[in-house]
Amino acid sequence: MIFNETFTLNNGVKIPKLALGTWFIDDDKAAEAVRQAIKIGYRHIDTAQAYGNERGVGEGVRSCGVPREELFIVSKVAAEHKDYDSAMKSIDETLAKMGLDYLDMMIIHSPQPWMEVNQSDDRYYQGNKVAWRALEDALEAGKLRAIGVSNFLEQDIENILEDCRVKPMVNQILAHISNTPFDLIDYCNSKGIIVEAYSPVAYGAALGNPAIKEIADKYGVSVPQLCIKYDLQLDLVVLPKTANPDHMRANADLGFTISDEDMETLKAIQPLDYGEASYFPVYGGKL
Repeated sequence: MIFNETFTLNNGVKIPKLALGTWFIDDDKAAEAVRQAIKIGYRHIDTAQAYGNERGVGEGVRSCGVPREELFIVSKVAAEHKDYDSAMKSIDETLAKMGLDYLDMMIIHSPQPWMEVNQSDDRYYQGNKVAWRALEDALEAGKLRAIGVSNFLEQDIENILEDCRVKPMVNQILAHISNTPFDLIDYCNSKGIIVEAYSPVAYGAALGNPAIKEIADKYGVSVPQLCIKYDLQLDLVVLPKTANPDHMRANADLGFTISDEDMETLKAIQPLDYGEASYFPVYGGKL
């Protein structure tokens, strides 16, 4: 089963390949979503300070009935924390809010504050170095088992690698059919950094694409199942988001293999129009 499949991070920690993403799941609904996901078999749960649901996710983890050590729980340092003190304080606040003694991984959510994403040339190199140092210190203190980054480009990762004590273990990025940054994925792989794919169904835009649906129909699966399998076959961790238990089950029902020929066809699909999802308040700028 997909729930039993893992990658090994560069520090030896195992990370489940399939996660439940919790973006846009309200705090008062997050606990039940997490409990349902874990009951179904999920062992990897992904949240973030910016999602506003860490309390609910933590409640779900604590009340799910599965031993804590069998779960892989992740959150993200908000993109605005570009100094050591605020980054470290935010890590402690996350642990307190979630009611957990440790997190399995914490990552920097973005190299730029959200309101500057795609609006500014400032990559906050120094700010990311000190935020990374806070993660390193939290790792060494036993508050975290692994650390990583999100939405980082090659130059952002190189900036961290220049003088870090601990290499990033993951880079969580937007990666889906029609928008797969192969050069960045190859770069991360060359540095021993696991790539995680968020929004594997392209914010829902993949659902209306005839070419994608044709291939999904060929395998007798849904478009979301095809999209998730596509990312998995690229050796990415995949984080589909849903609060619906039926969708959680379907997203994990992946007992098929996309042929090499069909993978090449999917890789060549032109960029999708995200429609209303092209502009999210959490980002502040265009995707």
